[in-house]
Amino acid sequence: MNDLQDLNVILQSRFPIVVIETHEEARVMALLDQLTNLENLALFVWSIADGLRRSGQSSPLPETYEFRDALRHIDKTPQNGIYVMLDAHPYLEEPVNARLIREVAMEYNKTARTIVFVSPRISINPDLTRMSARFSLALPSLETIQALIVEEVKMWTSQGGGPVRAQKEAVHLLARHLTGMAMDDARRLARQAIRNDSQITFADVERVLRYKYDALGASGVLSLELDTANFAQVGGLKKLKHWLELRRNIFIGAPQAGLQPPKGVMLLGVQGGGKSLAAKAVAGAWGVPLLRFDFATLYNKFSGETERNLRDALASAEAMAPCVLWLDEIEKGLSNDSSGSTDGGMSRRLLGSLLTWLSERKERVFIVATANDIEQLPPELIRKGRLDEIFFVDLPDAETREEIFAIHLTRRELATAQFDLPTLAATADNFSGAEIEQAIVSALYEAHAQQKPLDQLLLTEELARTRPLATVMAEKVAALREWAADRTVSAN
Repeated sequence: MNDLQDLNVILQSRFPIVVIETHEEARVMALLDQLTNLENLALFVWSIADGLRRSGQSSPLPETYEFRDALRHIDKTPQNGIYVMLDAHPYLEEPVNARLIREVAMEYNKTARTIVFVSPRISINPDLTRMSARFSLALPSLETIQALIVEEVKMWTSQGGGPVRAQKEAVHLLARHLTGMAMDDARRLARQAIRNDSQITFADVERVLRYKYDALGASGVLSLELDTANFAQVGGLKKLKHWLELRRNIFIGAPQAGLQPPKGVMLLGVQGGGKSLAAKAVAGAWGVPLLRFDFATLYNKFSGETERNLRDALASAEAMAPCVLWLDEIEKGLSNDSSGSTDGGMSRRLLGSLLTWLSERKERVFIVATANDIEQLPPELIRKGRLDEIFFVDLPDAETREEIFAIHLTRRELATAQFDLPTLAATADNFSGAEIEQAIVSALYEAHAQQKPLDQLLLTEELARTRPLATVMAEKVAALREWAADRTVSAN
């Protein structure tokens, strides 16, 4: 069903109050104009600026500028019809106004007057909820957004703007990220991308992502990570890469019979092994936004605020879908205290809310949860159905260490042919990817101090001076590897 049919069903169901939360006021008014013309209904519109007036007439009804006076007029008039109240949300909590609205609603069977509240955000008095219905404008589909972009390109060209150069993948990502936004917002952002420089590039995609995130008014619990990696920057993890590649098209593409979009993975492993980089790489490879969930900012000392923060953060993630939600070091944010005695049960309530959302969410939000110690996590969090798989990110083997050396040397514009990578990989036995990178950085500082280019000797000496975590905390790392051996899937 389309918007016109949906709204008509609500009105024909004889709800005396209709609530429409939207920023697209003009689109709602166009629907109501069309609907009242088709059904031969009178349409009245009130705003604090123009008072209450009949649609199509310029003069307001006498003494109806104030919201309460407009309600009194509606309450006393015998005129059936639709009464649209624009931006009335500041006045709805006042007891007199709530009572007047209630009286109009209770008299609906005698005089069919429907009050329609239109505002970006509306909170209805609980006593009126049972007599009200909510209507939401349908968000444009991917096909609609693609047609919109083509339309804007043609318009710009016809107005003398010249040909529009576009990167095919950037256009595809732009359309996908505009999907889920209001039509007016999507059109403005597409127009901005085109008319800025007669191009559609990845810079436009990044701008749209930032706008979409800011428009949500997301709390500090979620942060938008724009510096997402790709899998070419991640050494090893071949099995994880293959697993993700098999599911990419199902997650970002059209639904497939018998296949549900993947829900997420848990990445367990040694610190510095590349879990965080892998989380970024998932978003980069799939071309979707990456949202990082910060447990440190989730908790609030005021009663109920922590739970509200969680609900708002998860709702924001759904609004950004399709996206990757990165729960970094999740074991530090969720207590394994089954009784909840240490925090008044708050941790149990949070866990329950998160588990319910993980199981029941409909939007395409792919979870990447990273952890260093899975034994601290509640067992119900990691069962199948909430997450698809648990991968263990082990220390890189010799072949992967060579790959990591090549990645970091190339990133710093150093020719890999000048280094003996197999020897470096052997010297860096038991090093994590982060430790290899840091050894290269330290060796570069040493080379700078000696006013010479980085060479094999300097890098080898730095590796010899470094004591990796696997050596410093050998017992703990060994225990983690032993635990994961029969309980997880190797990511390498």
